[in-house]
Parts: sequence; structure tokens; C-alpha cells
Amino acid sequence: MKISTATSLLLAGSAIASPLAGRAARRAGVSRPNMRVETGTNLKNDAETSTNWAGAVLVSSGFTEVSATFTVPSPQIPSGGDQSTKYCATAWVGIDGDTCSTSILQTGVDFCIQGGDISYDAWYEWIPANSIDFSGISFSAGDSVSLSVVANSETTGTATITNNSNGQSVTHTFTSSETTSTLCETNAEWIVEDFTLISSDGQQSLAPFANFGTVTFTDSFAVQNGKKVDASGANTLTLVDGNGNTLATPNVEGSTVTVAYE
Repeated sequence: MKISTATSLLLAGSAIASPLAGRAARRAGVSRPNMRVETGTNLKNDAETSTNWAGAVLVSSGFTEVSATFTVPSPQIPSGGDQSTKYCATAWVGIDGDTCSTSILQTGVDFCIQGGDISYDAWYEWIPANSIDFSGISFSAGDSVSLSVVANSETTGTATITNNSNGQSVTHTFTSSETTSTLCETNAEWIVEDFTLISSDGQQSLAPFANFGTVTFTDSFAVQNGKKVDASGANTLTLVDGNGNTLATPNVEGSTVTVAYE
């Protein structure tokens, strides 16, 4: 997500986060365009590889809306992890950021664990501007959550998150005076991401990645040139670490996009 003005992060060895500290950590994160490693690797489901994204991307033109529903996971500390480190992942839907790397309209939910403390944050952004946390919405593991982004033009749009389980819903409207980049409208995405952390001295690193189990995006649809399409035919992305080890794998079946932690 967008680079924020926060000056502190909850890194390994820090105290367990309060809800407010969790929000500060999110604002110190940045969601990046897809960082591909290689293509045509014949991995599981013929997925390509990325060091920050796992999921599905439609690549074409004329995408003006992307939506899906997923069940909020209960993140776990990964095998070999420790209680003092904060592990996170985020699930989102978006327009652009793959073949169009200069702009992304996206919205999603972070899920983090540190020790026995699990936290969730909802956010929206129009890259390259800063990510912003929504207020007025909360989550628990097992909640049904719907996400959508709509591009009203290449420089205006909306981001909406609805918790179907508790009835809370939030929306942000982007105006052309607020956005600082122009959408290409060439990508529609359903992604679980390992986002980047930015420390107070400007150092960047991927967040320690949480074991999120499985995120299943159902009702995964996009609007392309005025017509509703599902995720069929999407490019799939397997998330790998810097050593090429698989962290998360995708699967697409029509309007269902599943991302599984490995």
C-alpha cells in the first residue's frame, strides 16, 4: 500500500501491538506493483512467480471495476517463527499494478499476528499516494467480507469494504485532485500480498509473512468495457521468497480464486 508518514514500525523483538500500533504499522507499509521473478516456470497450476503477490491477474484492457468476497482468516505464526516477531499478510482487490506498474487502485484487509495477539486493518489506496486505514469497521476471524474498487475515470473512483457478518461498511471516494497517477485499466486483480515495511530511517523490507491458511475469493468479478467477467483465464502468481521457496500458491476456477499458504 501507499508509503505513509508513520515513523515507527513494530519489528522483531518489539512489544505486542495494540490496535492503534497496528494501524501505525500499516501506514508505514507500501504495497508494490507485482515484483515478478520469472515467467513460464511450470509451477503448480502453471503459475508465474512473484516475491510479493500470490493470486490472479486478468490482463487485457477496459477494466473499470473489480470485486470479491472472502472469509477473514485467523493468521498463525509460521513454522520456525517466534513469539516476538509480527507476521502479516494482506488480501485485496485492485485495478492495475501488473503490466501497468505506475498506478494501482486497490482496497483490502491486513491480518497480523504477534505472540497471541491477532489484529486486522482495512485500508484503501491509489498508488503512488499514501495508504489510508479505514475507520468505523472491525473484523473477526470467520467474518464474510466483500471488497470492491470502481474506476469512474482514469483519475477518479471508489473503494468499498463491507463486513457482511457485522453489517459495517466503509467507502472512500477518490477525486482527481487527490490522485497522483493515471490508471491504465489493463489489469484486474485478486491478491494476497507480502507488503513492504519502511522503517523510520527509510530502510525497506518485506514484512515477515504470516501463515494465513487459505484465502478464497468468491464472486470474483470484474467489469471490462461495460461487461461483467469472472476470473477465468487469469494469469496466476505463486509467491516465493528470495531463495525461491514457495510461500503461497493460487488456483482459479471461474469466479473463485483461492490462495493457499504453503
